[in-house]
Amino acid sequence: MRRIERWSNSQLADNAAVRKLNNTQLDANVLANRMTLQTSHRTSASPSYALAAIGVLFASICFGVVPFFARGLTEQGLAPHAVAFFRYVITAFVLLPVLIKQVSAWREVGWGMSAGAAMGLGWIGYVAAVEVAPASTVGVLYMTYPVFTVFLAWLLFGDTATRRALIASAMIFVAALIAGNPQVVPASQIPALIVSLAAPLGFGFGICVLVHRLSRIPPLARVASVSLGAMVALCPLMVVSEAQDVIPQTATVWVLVAGLAIVSALVPQLIYTICSPVIGTSRTAVFGSIELPTMFAVSILVFGEKLTVPQFVACVLILAAIALTQSKVTRNVSTNLSKS
Repeated sequence: MRRIERWSNSQLADNAAVRKLNNTQLDANVLANRMTLQTSHRTSASPSYALAAIGVLFASICFGVVPFFARGLTEQGLAPHAVAFFRYVITAFVLLPVLIKQVSAWREVGWGMSAGAAMGLGWIGYVAAVEVAPASTVGVLYMTYPVFTVFLAWLLFGDTATRRALIASAMIFVAALIAGNPQVVPASQIPALIVSLAAPLGFGFGICVLVHRLSRIPPLARVASVSLGAMVALCPLMVVSEAQDVIPQTATVWVLVAGLAIVSALVPQLIYTICSPVIGTSRTAVFGSIELPTMFAVSILVFGEKLTVPQFVACVLILAAIALTQSKVTRNVSTNLSKS
């Protein structure tokens, strides 16, 4: 009987100790949660966070003014593949020292260059379309790259899309149909718009490669490998072309080339790479969505193109799709190749 009493007392003591331990752990968890919330609040309110957010907004606006430089260069007689080449060449050379340090990761570099080749060649279609079609319409079609990303991730890497991603892809697909269907687009522009889909296809492939193959190398090395791959892929087209089609002939053209390569490529890519980790992938995507309205602004204010109801509806659908997919924390993929 005494043994039973001792055992009962022991059990009561053990239970009390467990309750005390649980209470201690609960207090620790509450304290940790409070500290996390306070840290998160301080981070969101810190000057560095605000500067990073402004940086992402600025970089996205720079990406959005690409049609201004692209159409300006083609109007000056530069071939679309030359425009694509000059967009990547300066970034490739500036970041080459970063890439040289990654020679041991040659497989990742090779994957990055293959992604760059696809993106560079695809960008030819984008430039050719901007030359003949409204920049807003081409911009809507370019923003279909998440659809290609979801499809290629499943096809090449067995990456199953989430329900949100599938819904967002469907919304973007509908937006593309609204903005690019033959009833609202002149028949003469349809072939160029179809070819322009090579750009979001290449970009979607690039994002898949970034997520599944480039995690071992630093962000700047990823941008460098992509830019170098695009430059190498476009070099043969530059070599076989007539000099007047690929080499700027006036100072005005050189200024536009510098603007394309530096203002809409190198500088915003560096800003994106630095600022996006500070604010996180979700907020980067939301802030970065200003790129499409910027394209619309260039179309209306610079080119004097009229914004149609289908284009406006398509823009709203795409922005809603971006908000839908980023309403929860998503996997950080270092800013989608820094918008290369």
